[in-house]
Amino acid sequence: MALRDRLSDHRAARRGDPGEDGQVARYRRTLLEEVDLDELSALSEQQRRARLERIVGHLLSREGPLLSTLERSTLIRRIVDEALGLGVLEPLLDDESVTEIMVNGPADIWVERAGRLERVDTRFESEAQLYQTIDRIVAQVNRRVDEASPMVDARLPTGERVNIIVPPLALSGPTLTIRRFPRAYSMDELVDLGSLDETARQLLGSCVRARCNVIVSGGTGSGKTTFLNALSGFLPQGERIITIEDAAELQLQQPHVVSLEARPPNVEGKGRVTIRDLVRNSLRMRPDRIIVGEVRGGETLDMLQAMNTGHEGSLATVHANSPEDAIVRLETLASMSEVEISFEALRDQVNSAVDVLVHLSRYPDGSRRLEELAVVASQRREPFRLAPVVVFEPEGLGPDREVSGTYRYLPLPPALEQRLRRRGEVVPPAFRTRPVQALGTGA
Repeated sequence: MALRDRLSDHRAARRGDPGEDGQVARYRRTLLEEVDLDELSALSEQQRRARLERIVGHLLSREGPLLSTLERSTLIRRIVDEALGLGVLEPLLDDESVTEIMVNGPADIWVERAGRLERVDTRFESEAQLYQTIDRIVAQVNRRVDEASPMVDARLPTGERVNIIVPPLALSGPTLTIRRFPRAYSMDELVDLGSLDETARQLLGSCVRARCNVIVSGGTGSGKTTFLNALSGFLPQGERIITIEDAAELQLQQPHVVSLEARPPNVEGKGRVTIRDLVRNSLRMRPDRIIVGEVRGGETLDMLQAMNTGHEGSLATVHANSPEDAIVRLETLASMSEVEISFEALRDQVNSAVDVLVHLSRYPDGSRRLEELAVVASQRREPFRLAPVVVFEPEGLGPDREVSGTYRYLPLPPALEQRLRRRGEVVPPAFRTRPVQALGTGA
């Protein structure tokens, strides 16, 4: 979006709107009259903000009310946020403890911290102000939102994922959901946080290095992308890795990574590039590994076929409530392809392609952890059969209402154990002796 438009998009709003903060509106209008937009266009975003903060500071010194240092800095920040940023949401975006922001209309804003939802005092002055913030977001990605196109998925320049839905579909008013760009945790850090234990980490490392195809499943907000990113740390440095995502979130550390991102249609409804298009194209890019951020449609069949035709060691995530649901869902999603294929043949594809399922859950205390690690033991067109090898058994809530429990280990299926040994990987002793190891509170 052009800087002139970004600074001027409030001019169309009614002056003197009784629901709008008078001071912010007045100084914003004065700022627009005094700033040199052409000069600001040549500056970086950080330089623009610093320049506007100085100008607003001079305006307040010249004609503003007597304010304390804190009140003055807060007012300056708010005026500049209204001109350049996302207004009242900027402080929430700057708060690293906030992982998700949910706006259910101008006066109802919630955030997620440490896996728990809480309502905040922040609010928009009016529905018009909320719409102005929404317009600013969608303009940055050349999209629009109105009654004809009331739903939009977008991504902020800083990486946050945004979903917008407005009336008539949203009955309570414009609804805005911002999901923060997830921090890249290593698997060792997840062990320290209690998301899994060291024994499970060792087994997962052996499976990834042995080129097993791994599917990470879980519900919304269970940490699938974070866990997938941590799993990628086991990939060898010398391999060519292709990542495919709807909204780019993965942050791989290997030197040879090609990141692909799907593209929605433009305002004319053209130019859409789907996950399936990218999966098909990735097969022509000589990948050693393919990582799909999430399979949710016909691209599942292409992914399964890739896993079965020389692209072993691929990783993906899928929404599901249990490992059993995940394996059935993969079959269902693959059937959404336009290719005519029987369910028996689809079952053959799933059984042949998927080696390991890692299921994650979010617990009542907000912690996210590995709930079950299962091996696909069925073959060819047999009914799906999973062999759990790691199972978390919660023991209830502690004094601080934190979930604690133990991990139980079961023997590996012989086929997987032989595969790991053939690839030179060590099978942790726990999967032959069935010990129980205590685990503290989760992340």
